[in-house]
Amino acid sequence: MQKFESLTKPEGGRCSILIVDDVAANLQVLNSLLKDEYRTLIATNGQKALELARSDSPPDLILLDIMMPDLDGYEVCGQLQADPQTAEIPVIFITGKVELVDEIRGFSLGCVDYITKPISPPILKARVKTHLILAEAREFLRNQNHYLEEKVEERTREVTKVQEATLIAFGSLAETRDNETGNHLRRTQKFVRALAYRLQKIPDFAAELSDSKIEAIYKSAPLHDIGKVGIPDRILLKPGKLTVEEFEIMKTHTKIGRDSIVAAQKSLGEYSEFLELAREIAYGHHEKWDGTGYPEGLRGDAIPLSARLMAVADVYDALISERVYKKAFSHETALRFVREGRGSQFDPRMADAFLEIEEEIRALAQEHLDR
Repeated sequence: MQKFESLTKPEGGRCSILIVDDVAANLQVLNSLLKDEYRTLIATNGQKALELARSDSPPDLILLDIMMPDLDGYEVCGQLQADPQTAEIPVIFITGKVELVDEIRGFSLGCVDYITKPISPPILKARVKTHLILAEAREFLRNQNHYLEEKVEERTREVTKVQEATLIAFGSLAETRDNETGNHLRRTQKFVRALAYRLQKIPDFAAELSDSKIEAIYKSAPLHDIGKVGIPDRILLKPGKLTVEEFEIMKTHTKIGRDSIVAAQKSLGEYSEFLELAREIAYGHHEKWDGTGYPEGLRGDAIPLSARLMAVADVYDALISERVYKKAFSHETALRFVREGRGSQFDPRMADAFLEIEEEIRALAQEHLDR
C-alpha cells in the first residue's frame, strides 16, 4: 500500500512547492525553510503563479501571499479553484492579514490553510507536510475509486457476455432440434435490434423504444422458440407439410415457451424486464396484425411490441434460410413477402421500417451466414 507520509511522487521524485510572493525577502525565507525537503518553485506575481500551476508539471502545493499588485492572492486562488486543471492543488495562504474576516474570505475561496506572518518555521513545515499527505491521500482514493469502477465495469461486461452466451445456448437447444443453427438466433437478434432502432425515430414508437428497452429486447430475442424443446421429433423434424393435427401440436410451442419463462419469473420472485420481454416474444411472435395468427388471435397493437418486432425478423430469416423441407429464398424474395404481408401479417409501420433498412438487414444476414 502507498505510504502517504513518504511525500514522494510516484516516479520517486520530491514533492514540489510553488511559493508566491512579491517580496524577495519573504521568498528567500520560505525557500530556505523548504528547499532541502521539497522541490521549490518561485513566482513573484499572481500571473506567473497561474502559468506555473497550469504547466505540464504543476506543483503539489502552493504557498500564496495575499497582498500583491495586479492579481492579489484572493484572485489567484479563485482562478485556481475555477479551473479543473488546478482545482485540486492545495493552497495555503501566507499573509500578514490577521483579521478573522480575512481568514473567512480565504477559506471561502477554497484555500486549505491560513498561516499568518511572522512565520513560525515548525508550524509552516508541519502544515505543509500535513496538507501534502492529505493531497496524496485524496489522489490515492481517487485512483482507487477509478480502479474499482473499472473493475466493476469489466466484471459487468463479463457477466453480460456470459448471460448472452447462456441465452444463445438455451435457444440453440430448440433450434438444433429444428435443424436450425445458432446463427439463426444471432441473425434474428440483430434484425430485431436494427428494426427497433429505426422505429425509435418514429413518433409512434419513440417513447416506448428507449435504448435500454431495445437492448433488453435484443438480449431476450434468442428465447423466442425455446418452446420447441417440447415438440415431438416426428413433427418438429418432418420434412414435408404438416397435417392439421400436427400443426396444432406445433403451435403449442408458443405456450410451452411462455410457461417455461413464467416458471423462471416465479422462481426469481421479482420483476424482470428481460424475462417479461422473453415471455412476450415466445408467446406472441406468431400473432398477426390482422388477428389471424396464434395462439390468441390478437389483432393490431394488442400484440406486444416485442412480439411484433420478432414476427418480422423471424419470418424474414426463415425465408432466406435453407431447411430440410425447403431451399433458401433470395433476399429480394423475402423482402417481397414482407411487403405483401404489410397490414395483414405484419404491423405496417414495422414492415415499412424493415424495408427502409433492407441494406443493413442484408449485411447482417451475410455477416452471420450458416456454414
